[in-house]
Amino acid sequence: MIEVTRDVFRLAQVFTISRGSRTEAKVLTVRVTRGGVTGWGECVPYARYDETLESVEAQIRSLPEGIDRAALQEALPAGAARNAVDCALWDLEAKQAGCRVWELAGLSAPKPEVTAYTLSLDAPEAMQAQAAKHAHRPLLKIKLGTPDDMPRLEAVRAGAPDARIIVDANEGWSAEVYADLAPHLLRLGVALVEQPLPAGEDEALLGVDRPVPLCADESCHDRESLSQLKGKYDMVNIKLDKTGGLTEALALRDAARAEGYEVMVGCMVGSSLAMAPAVLVAQGAAITDLDGPLLLAEDRDAPLVFDAAGVHPSEAALWG
Repeated sequence: MIEVTRDVFRLAQVFTISRGSRTEAKVLTVRVTRGGVTGWGECVPYARYDETLESVEAQIRSLPEGIDRAALQEALPAGAARNAVDCALWDLEAKQAGCRVWELAGLSAPKPEVTAYTLSLDAPEAMQAQAAKHAHRPLLKIKLGTPDDMPRLEAVRAGAPDARIIVDANEGWSAEVYADLAPHLLRLGVALVEQPLPAGEDEALLGVDRPVPLCADESCHDRESLSQLKGKYDMVNIKLDKTGGLTEALALRDAARAEGYEVMVGCMVGSSLAMAPAVLVAQGAAITDLDGPLLLAEDRDAPLVFDAAGVHPSEAALWG
């Protein structure tokens, strides 16, 4: 039996990016029960990819009972619906086999990974205060992509002078804006810029000097995306809601590395259940950005542990 429910998690504070603000995370939870054993997974439908709670739920409900992971890859496209079901099937298989998912997948035992912490888009003085509050964290991520980005970036650096900083432009810049900002990004010690241009316009990055490495986010969904990234990006951001689950995420990670890309593992704003499979993908990643649960005011039972060592792998009581 495949069951899908809607869950809402309150955010610890209003979270803003260039596309808008939110106060809660709305997710779909999938449970697959067979032989008295239940595996579960979570996805976050994303409007940027024309997904809604209703459309993704309909995709999940269209699946036949008894579908396995191999058939699932053909039955649904890469996206949130396939992600939740794929992760639920991995969890189910592990419980049926009496082992952990990483063992089923032939992976080494996972370890904690240092994760970025995302600062919400706000006025420069507010972002400086946010940065100062979180200056103890080794890696901060800033949501930019507006005409007023430099004051915000300067403010964050002033608030957290020792933190490593990465920037997510959320498709909000042009090639000319990136070229103008690049020297300042270098000066302020920015280690990485995610998706500076809209995915459909990133041909403009061909031949552009990249003194600060660029990471493909909206331009990279699964292995089929890799052929379109050459000469534009240095890194790919793997998110399970884009790849359509752990199965494709692991395959994309290996294929991207084989083609010379660094790997970042990111997330939508979801609960620990959504992050747990991604922690396996993040092992050895250049950048891990799995801070979703840190942005929530409430979480699943047996949530992931976050401490100075980073985000820890899940306990079996949560997933996998």
